[in-house]
Amino acid sequence: MKIEHYISQLLYRHQCVTVPGFGAFLTEIQSAHLHENTNSFYPPKKVISFNSHLKNNDGLLANHISQIEKTTYENAVASIESEVVIWNSIIQVNERFTLKNIGELHMNSEKNLVFTPSENINYLKESFGLNSFVSPAVKREQSKLVETVSIKEEDFIAEEKEVIEFTPEVSKGRPYLKYAAILVLAISVTGTIGFKMFENHVSQETLLVETAVQKQVQNKIQEATFLIETPIPSVTLTVKEEKLLYHIVAGAFRNEENAQNIYTDLLKSGFKARRIAPNRHGLFPVLYGSYATYTEAQQAMLEIQKANNPDAWLMVKAL
Repeated sequence: MKIEHYISQLLYRHQCVTVPGFGAFLTEIQSAHLHENTNSFYPPKKVISFNSHLKNNDGLLANHISQIEKTTYENAVASIESEVVIWNSIIQVNERFTLKNIGELHMNSEKNLVFTPSENINYLKESFGLNSFVSPAVKREQSKLVETVSIKEEDFIAEEKEVIEFTPEVSKGRPYLKYAAILVLAISVTGTIGFKMFENHVSQETLLVETAVQKQVQNKIQEATFLIETPIPSVTLTVKEEKLLYHIVAGAFRNEENAQNIYTDLLKSGFKARRIAPNRHGLFPVLYGSYATYTEAQQAMLEIQKANNPDAWLMVKAL
């Protein structure tokens, strides 16, 4: 049985796969990286290593083989032991042994196993479909130095030029133009003031009109009379009387006169006493009162038993 195939399957899901009696294959996640010499980019991957000191059977590989091959756990362990014997024999003879898609094992000068992982497969599931690629180097152009131009000192010496004097020409007087300008200015000022006065006048007139309209509207509202030709019929609400199901019984008397006397005494004592119809035994019951909830009735009965009548009892009945 070639068990390296099953080891390869387990390396996708587990960080450690132990081969009993041989060693353990360990995985460690390596981040994406760049190889500067070749300009190659590599995706994240699981790096495989080997530890020859971890030889105890953890059951992982044997259980996996027994499930895939549909055999017993003991048969899977026996198959692994047989395969390990073959591996050790190959390493002793050839000093080198290759596990497909896992890596190569060989003996060094000190007779220790050295493992070289395979680069053909990436066991990191998150990197499925990501391959390495080579990117051409980016060429950067160096900026050209700006040539310096020597400028002679005499180039900055300004040439002396002949000074030209300007003599303002005195215009001949035209006095009528001055008066015309004053007249235009006066007209413009007067027009501005007149326009402002006109605006104020229009605003005052508008305010008076609005005030008068508002007064008329208010008068109309005060004089208005609203008549309802068909009045809405009155609605009579009937409140359903709450049922009192819990009753505290003072006693049931064979003589109706005695029942009436007890009823009168209870009313005088402040109880909301009641008399109800005779029961099936012909007795006339007298009640201390009736209550809507069991809690209220229970509390009232305890108070009555403590202060008045220890024989009072609670009756539940729709009367």
